[in-house]
Amino acid sequence: MTDQAFLVDVDVLRTEVQKHYAEVAETPDGEFHFHTGRRAAEQVGYDPALFEGLADAAVEAFAGVANPFAWGVPRAGERVVDIGSGSGVDSVIAARAVGSAGSVVGVDMTAPMLERARNLAASLGLDNVEFREGLAEKLPVPDGWADLVISNGVLNLVPDKVGAYREVFRVLRPGGRIQIADVCVDRDVPESAKRDIDLWTG
Repeated sequence: MTDQAFLVDVDVLRTEVQKHYAEVAETPDGEFHFHTGRRAAEQVGYDPALFEGLADAAVEAFAGVANPFAWGVPRAGERVVDIGSGSGVDSVIAARAVGSAGSVVGVDMTAPMLERARNLAASLGLDNVEFREGLAEKLPVPDGWADLVISNGVLNLVPDKVGAYREVFRVLRPGGRIQIADVCVDRDVPESAKRDIDLWTG
């Protein structure tokens, strides 16, 4: 565990994050401190072509902070892990890119998001993507399985970041790649802020 993990009650933090993103999954047009949906994705740099054939309803609960595909989409036949897959939009983009010879595993801890993601994949007839309940610090993925690990706006919500990155490297094959879009700071965060659950989630 990192020092940061000891400054906040991890169980309370997870509960609050789950509650917050369950609300996004269930009422994506609600009032949040971030934008959602197709317009939000395009504002943070997604190529509109990535959403070709996807109805607005399929993308409405997108809540990423940037574009993990800025470095390119996965290659045909690759295996991809999406940490904090949320409503499944990034996982679906990856699944379409890797094709029938590839596989995608989305991992999320919020049940309504998992349900939304599974429904999205089913509606598109994608059988090369699955969504598993789990944590960034304990990914339900075998060692060395992935060619690529992606994540979008999730690791900043994880108190044990060192543990999460250990998991990234555990599930990656030798020579595998990481494409992570997230919130970063360039100065020390005060301990009082690290202890404030509202600041973590809001």
